[in-house]
Amino acid sequence: MSAASTNRRPWYSSLTTQIMVGLVVGALVGWFKPDWGNKVYFLRDIFINLIKSIIAPLVLSTIVVGIAGAGALKKVGRIGIKALIFFEIATTAALFIGLAVVNLTKPGTGVTLEGGNIDLAKAISQVHGQSFTDIIMHIFPSSIIDAMVRGDVLQIVAFSVLFALAVSAVGEKGQPIVRAMESLAQIMFKFTNYVMMFAPIGVGAAMAHTIGTQGPGVLVNLGKLIGSLYLALIIFVVVVFGIVIWIARIPLRQFFRAVREPAALAFATTSSESALPKAMQAMERFGVPPSIVGFVMPTGYSFNLTGSILYLAMASVFVAQAAETTMGWHMGFGQQITLMLTLMLTSKGVAGVPRAALVILLGTLNSFMPAGVGPIGVALIFGVDELMDMGRTAVNVIGNCLATIVVARWEKEFDEKRARVFGTPEEAELDLKSGDVAFADAARQD
Repeated sequence: MSAASTNRRPWYSSLTTQIMVGLVVGALVGWFKPDWGNKVYFLRDIFINLIKSIIAPLVLSTIVVGIAGAGALKKVGRIGIKALIFFEIATTAALFIGLAVVNLTKPGTGVTLEGGNIDLAKAISQVHGQSFTDIIMHIFPSSIIDAMVRGDVLQIVAFSVLFALAVSAVGEKGQPIVRAMESLAQIMFKFTNYVMMFAPIGVGAAMAHTIGTQGPGVLVNLGKLIGSLYLALIIFVVVVFGIVIWIARIPLRQFFRAVREPAALAFATTSSESALPKAMQAMERFGVPPSIVGFVMPTGYSFNLTGSILYLAMASVFVAQAAETTMGWHMGFGQQITLMLTLMLTSKGVAGVPRAALVILLGTLNSFMPAGVGPIGVALIFGVDELMDMGRTAVNVIGNCLATIVVARWEKEFDEKRARVFGTPEEAELDLKSGDVAFADAARQD
């Protein structure tokens, strides 16, 4: 037996296992002690706050090292174009899979729209989505400190790219900044490992709150919509992501190991931000260059929300089906296609707004349906939105991880040898030899 195999850690020490245990324990606590759900929710907030503190320095250091360190000035635009092409293909596929499933299962048929909870939808309607001009203007920060304080990932990316180009342009005088950023990136990945030790408690508290406040009974009223959404998400992941993995020749088993922890974090906390540092670390360990990870992954959080797009397609048609049951108003297939095209544009601002998916949904419904239907439809869905948010957020994270690998393969910079040893003792040994202590620690956790 080799030394590497004898050093393998017990199964219960795996972070993935601990997160799953935290989910189960949290669900049981929320079920049997519902009042504890609100009491322990602050633990989830502590975990999310710690994660948010990592994002700005991690994104900044990773992008600067990737662009300025490698002198990859011309590559930035090329990577951006390729990433946007992948984003558009993936989101279009998500829209049409959502449209197909919701028309097949018809979860809204038989559901009656009632106006009893309309005040909630009115409150949501006071938050406005972003126009295309607003999105473009929003990318460029007036203050990077303010962008970091607010955790605005897209603005941090824009500043980091321009800063990296400037560092590279000054030549040798910029090398101290590059070396400092290399150290900062390693420190932040190590810091991520420390924060991940708290992840099982954070996700357990989030699940306890969800089950404690919503209760298992919430699944009954809109169970068909929830089931249809998860069916569509599974089809999308298996078919679309499966085809992409096959075309890009990505090692499937290792990819699953790489994304399972970020996806579990996103699922439990309903927050893509909670998974971003771990996802970036996993993709670098998987063999994607830092320049691609640092640029594509954060950008995808605004332009590659495939799970959210699929949800918007299904939720819109669900409300239309309920409107037909309630008042006989019918949305034809042509109107549905127009609605999908509208969602492709309006959803690009989805990341910059609180309760973003509901805001975009409400705006779309108000444009395509009779007056008053939109707010009532959103109010109907609001009660189970968090349960559906779990699945769509996890798919968003998986899609962004996949996007970084596809772009890296497209750029012929994907390290397949490293990908094939992901999560094995050989990976930890490789990291120790190269001096990546933080990555070696993460490999041991897997």
